[in-house]
Amino acid sequence: MAARCPGIQFAVVDSDAGRIAAWNSDKLPIYEPGLEELVRSQRGQNLSFSTDVDAAVRGADLVMLAVNTPLGQHGQGLGGATDLRCVEECARAVARAARRSTIVVEKSTVPCRTGALIAKILQQHGRPGVEFHVLSNPEFLSEGTAVRDLLQPDRVIIGGQADSDDAQRALCSLYARWVPEERIVTMGLWSAELTKLASNALLAQRVSSINSISAVCEAVGADIADVSRGCGMDSRIGGQFLRASIGFGGSCFYKDIMGLVWLSESLGLHEVAEYWDQVLRMNDSQTARFVRRATQAMGGDLDGAQVAVLGFAYKAGTGDTRCTPAARVCEQLLARGARLAIYDPKVPERQIRDCLAPHEAARCSSDRRLRICSDAYKAASGARAVLVLTPWAEFGCLDWARIHGLMAQPAYAVDGHRVLDGLALEQLGFRTVSIGARSEYADC
Repeated sequence: MAARCPGIQFAVVDSDAGRIAAWNSDKLPIYEPGLEELVRSQRGQNLSFSTDVDAAVRGADLVMLAVNTPLGQHGQGLGGATDLRCVEECARAVARAARRSTIVVEKSTVPCRTGALIAKILQQHGRPGVEFHVLSNPEFLSEGTAVRDLLQPDRVIIGGQADSDDAQRALCSLYARWVPEERIVTMGLWSAELTKLASNALLAQRVSSINSISAVCEAVGADIADVSRGCGMDSRIGGQFLRASIGFGGSCFYKDIMGLVWLSESLGLHEVAEYWDQVLRMNDSQTARFVRRATQAMGGDLDGAQVAVLGFAYKAGTGDTRCTPAARVCEQLLARGARLAIYDPKVPERQIRDCLAPHEAARCSSDRRLRICSDAYKAASGARAVLVLTPWAEFGCLDWARIHGLMAQPAYAVDGHRVLDGLALEQLGFRTVSIGARSEYADC
C-alpha cells in the first residue's frame, strides 16, 4: 500500500520489540515472494516500523487492526469461538491514544458483529469529542502470492454501518489509487465480516471435496489429475483448488471453519454446523488415509524404518507451518515407530521441532528418531521411503536417479501432492504411491 500511495505515511506498530527490529533489519520476520524488495524500497520513505503505538495512533487519520485472532476455547457442541483478546486490547489502545476523529478498520478475521464490540470499546475508553467510525476491510491475501494479491486483488471489500459513508469513501479512495473501481465493493459491516469467513470456508470445502474424490479414484483405478482437469474445465466450477493433496492447512481455513461452525451452533443452526464440521472431518481423514497408504506400501511395519520427508510448510511459497498437515503426518509416522529425516527449503529446524508435538519432539531428539536436513539428498540417504508433503517446485527437479541410489532397497516414493512424474520414477526402480491414483503397493 505504501508503494501505491507515495503521498501517505504508513506506520506499522507492534508491542513486540523483537518483531519490529526484524522488520527494520535486512532479514524480515516472514518469507513472502516480492515482500523484501517492497519493504526496502519504501522503508525510510513513507513506511516505518516502531513500537511507539501511542504516537502512531495520535498522528493517524486511519488505524488498521491487523492482529492475531486464534481459535479460542472449545465450548459445548461443535466448532470453537475466536479469541478476540488482541482485538479488544488494540481497540482500547486506540481509544486512549486518539486525539481526533479516527477511522478504525478491522483487517483481522473476526466473527460477525465484532465491529459492534470494537465500537463499544472505543466509545467507552475514548476521549470526549473524539469520534470513531468502524469499518471492516478483510484481507484476502494468500501466502506465497500475498504481494500479487494485494497489488492485483480480485476484489476489495469495505463494510460499514449507515453512519459511516464518509469513512467508507475515504478508504475506497485509498484503494482506488491502484484498484479498478469495479473491484472495490462496499456493503454492510456484518456482511463484510461474514464474507471473509464464508470465502475461506468455501475454498476449504473445495479442497475437501476433491480430496474425497481422490479416495474414490484410488479405489476404482481412476486418476484424480484427469478428473480434476475434466471438472475444472466447467466454467461453473473452475480449476482452482481442485488439486488433491494430503489436506489443507494454514492459519485461516481450519480456524475460520471452526468459527463458522461455532456461529451456526450458537444460532441454533445445527444442520449447518454439522455440514461445515464435516469439511474439517474430511480434511483430517485425508491426512490419516495418506499415512495408512504409505505404511501399507512399506509393508505395514514402520518400527525403526527411516522415512525421508520432503516439505513441512503447509503449502509452497511460504515458510508458514501453522496447522500444516505435514506435522500431522509426521506425528502419525513417529507414533508408528518410524525415524524421520525432514527437509524443507524455507522452514528452519527450530520451527519444525516446535511444530511437532512437544513430547514427541523431546523424545525424538534424545533417541535420534528425528533429523532435520539441509537438502533432499541428505534426507533420502538410507531411507526406505520418500514422502512429498509440500509441493515445492524443486522437488520435481531433483536428481531422482541419485536419490534412488542413496536409499534402502526397495525404494518407495509417496507423493502427497502429485508433483512427481510417477512413470519416470517407476522406470528408475521406485515403487510409487500417489494421491488420487491406484497403486499396486497400497489399497485405498
